Amino acid sequence: MLRLVAIFVVIALLAAAATWFADRPGEITLTWLDYEIRTSLMFAGAMLIAALALLAIAWSVLRAIIGAPGTITAFFRDRRRERGLDALTKGVVAAGAGDAVAAKRYASLAGRFLGDAPLARLLQAQAAQLSGDEVTVKRVFDTMLQAPETEVLGLRGLFVQARQDGDQTRARALAERALALNPHLSWAALAVLAMQSADGDWESAERTIEECKRHKLFEPREAARKVAVVLTARAMAIEDTQPQVALGFAERAHKLAPELAPAAIVAGRLLAAMDQTRKANRVLEKTWALSPHPELAELYGGVLSGRSPRERLKRVKALVRKSPAEYEGPIAIAHAALAAFEWDEAHEALEPLLDDFPSARVCGLMAELEQGANADEGRVREWLARAMHAPRDPVWTADGFVSDTWKPFSPVTGELDVFVWRVPVEGIALPDKSGVQHASAVPAIADGSAEQSGSREESAKESTGDTAPPPAHDAEAGHEGDSVRSEPAKADDTDDGSGDDVAGSGEDTPAAKPRIFVPPRAPDDPGPDPRDEEPGGNWFQGLFAR
Repeated sequence: MLRLVAIFVVIALLAAAATWFADRPGEITLTWLDYEIRTSLMFAGAMLIAALALLAIAWSVLRAIIGAPGTITAFFRDRRRERGLDALTKGVVAAGAGDAVAAKRYASLAGRFLGDAPLARLLQAQAAQLSGDEVTVKRVFDTMLQAPETEVLGLRGLFVQARQDGDQTRARALAERALALNPHLSWAALAVLAMQSADGDWESAERTIEECKRHKLFEPREAARKVAVVLTARAMAIEDTQPQVALGFAERAHKLAPELAPAAIVAGRLLAAMDQTRKANRVLEKTWALSPHPELAELYGGVLSGRSPRERLKRVKALVRKSPAEYEGPIAIAHAALAAFEWDEAHEALEPLLDDFPSARVCGLMAELEQGANADEGRVREWLARAMHAPRDPVWTADGFVSDTWKPFSPVTGELDVFVWRVPVEGIALPDKSGVQHASAVPAIADGSAEQSGSREESAKESTGDTAPPPAHDAEAGHEGDSVRSEPAKADDTDDGSGDDVAGSGEDTPAAKPRIFVPPRAPDDPGPDPRDEEPGGNWFQGLFAR
């Protein structure tokens, strides 16, 4: 609206000016050489305007003629660029879809039209990776190193190639070079940290963590936790040779991450060895309250050497009273009570864990309790059989790797601080023909436990001989008819010990409570555990997404 008003005002002013000059015509006389030119003011003004217009037109034509070569060149350049961008777009889509042939064709077109453009080079590398042409991939990434804008991208590509080839030395050098060029590269920082951890270069790892914290790659709390893990690893490495230095590392680690159980265990063990019992108690109590672990309770019970089993039991009970732990607390008390031959206290501690499906550790403790308290071999065999198929207990696990001891980094990926104390992931429960659900095997890499389970499975197979089920009970177990049944199965108290309820008569009998499956073989030969199959491996996933 304001623009229209302004235009109207300008037109009105021009019309007023023209009217004013028309009312006052006047004359203009121009004398030049022997000529004299006379004309009106209005005509002279009109001629001047026309001359300026012609001059502008002539100048435009002259510029077009002079600039024609550049215009033609720009036209063809823009056309090539458009075709290159179109090929680049189609090539990226083809590479993302996994079409190696189309990606290679469009990468060639993009390289022809766009030249050494970074995206064209990247598409060529991706196309070569899809086709398995590692020589071309290396050549493209080497070319990227020559240009500052693509140097980091080339370093990442060469880093991934080096990791795939198993050349850890070159991979570390490339990642460190990339991190030096750009300290904000998270992939380079994590890769350097992982390789430093795998090499046991803990001093360099600690410096890398501090640099990552300074450049905002790690939050302060995350950085403190990782430094604590590094310090714990350093303490464990020199615990036997330099206990005083190891204690300093462990105490620093405990201060940075009080919930880190391995740091508290090392610190508590060293403090107890140096007769600093009060300090050791404070360290262990603080960590137990945050993350209960069986080694903490065991160490707390025997802080002073020479304690009797009953004194250790009292200390463990005091620890659990201060910070109750729903699962680890009763088990710690049961361990200490069994060592002190306090059968009633052990049974009282384990009783809350016997509901539903007790874990393998609980079943093992119950077997030990039956052996020590009652010397009931039938009940012992029953609990051992249940332990074979019981839910698993918490272990140190990371990336599918199960370890008997804590490790500062993952042996699969090299990543720092990934081991956690938890129950390993189980497979999906699959019902068999008898209607009983068994957990399918979960791929895992066991550290020592796989060999044990494998030998257990082989011994079970040898004991069965063939696939035909042996008699449900032998003569020795005939009078212990209920010893092969789990606790929830006590509804069949009329069993005469023949074991027919275990072997099965082929008839479906409704049960009021779920029953624990016992294989149709002697109770002292429960057979292999389907979870004890040889685990599969996990492979390191490259940092460079193809």
